Parts: sequence; C-alpha cells; structure tokens
Amino acid sequence: MSESAVLLDVRDVTKSYAASPVALEVLKGVNLSLRRGESVAVVGPSGCGKSTLLNLIGALDTPSSGSIWFEGRALDGLNHRELARFRNASVGFVFQFHHLLPQCTALENVLVPALVNGGARDRRARALELLERVGLGERAGYRPGQLSGGERQRVAVVRALINRPRLLLADEPTGALNEEGAAKLVALLLELSREEDMTLLVVTHAGQVAAQMDRILELRAGRLEPGERGT
Repeated sequence: MSESAVLLDVRDVTKSYAASPVALEVLKGVNLSLRRGESVAVVGPSGCGKSTLLNLIGALDTPSSGSIWFEGRALDGLNHRELARFRNASVGFVFQFHHLLPQCTALENVLVPALVNGGARDRRARALELLERVGLGERAGYRPGQLSGGERQRVAVVRALINRPRLLLADEPTGALNEEGAAKLVALLLELSREEDMTLLVVTHAGQVAAQMDRILELRAGRLEPGERGT
C-alpha cells in the first residue's frame, strides 16, 4: 500500500483500564491501515473492545501505548483545539444510540456539526438531500419524539455525513433498523463512500452488513486478524 493511499494508520495500540486486582487490558497491540475510500468491517464477540477501538481512532479517548496517524500526522501531536477540529471536520461518528437533541427537528439535528464551523447555511441543501435518500425527506421538520427508533438512527447517520468526513466510524449503525431499512442504509453508506472517497469503518454483529465491506477484520483477544465472510 503506497503511503499516499493510506488515510489512517494504527500502530501497536494498546488500551488498559484500571481494575482490581490487576489492570484490564482490552487492546493488545492493534495494527490497522485504512486506505482512502475503502470499507472495512470489524467483527468480534461482545465486550472484545470494538467500540473502544473506534473511540481511539476518533480521538474520543487516548491509547495506553502506541500511536494513531491520520493523513500522515500523529493524533497525539495535536492540541485540544486541533483534536476538536479533527473530530468535527474529518471524522463522522455513528454510535449505537442516536444522541439526538430532543428539542430540535431532524433537519436541525443533522446541521448541528455544521454550526461549529459556521457552515450550516451552506450544508442545508445537502442535509435535505441526504434525509431524502434515507427516506426521511417528509420528516425533516419532525422532532425525535415524533420519529421511530429506526428513523432516529437514520437521522444520526445523516448527521455524521453532513460535513463530508474523510472517515466514517459506525458502531452497529443498523442495530435499530429492520432488514429492509438496514439494507438501504448500508447501500447508501457504500454509495457515498465511492462518491466522496470516504473511508468507512463499521463495527457490526450483522454478517450481511460485514459481507458487503471490502475487508472484514476480527478483533479477538485484543488483536485484529483477517476475518471471514459470513463471520
């Protein structure tokens, strides 16, 4: 893999948490390189550290040791303001829970990340287009309490895409969706990945979701290994 093609490089990353009587070591020397525009699924048993890995890559937490590089720059060399800018402009997050603001409409929730850099007005057309593409065009003015669980999750996905991130981190993005809704959402994510040269890293228990990614990796015993189709 050429250096110019590498978007993200995770090098010998470990993560431990204080516990009694000994520290709990969740990640034990994880190495991962992601190319620009590729889609990768991470699978593995519950509690193995998949969400922890996403949090480290997205700079929501810091490794106990090792380093994470994005576009050739080490994240541990960034100050607080630079990390905040990195999270807002370069990375999109889709969590297991939608974390929508209850007082805001679907459209307003989608535009929240754009408010940070003053680009909400410019992003409005994109927000409406993406809401339409996930089947929520007619619900742009609805608040979360007026939406189903699956609809809320789709709003959260659109929010993650609004700033055209170069990397999208998705933690069980289809968990709240039925089979048809999950298929449509995954198709949209893959389509946008190709259109916008966006790298997609998805944690999932759904074999049908993992099978559609370019690569499948399995996190087991604190380390990443090549996974199998149908895992």
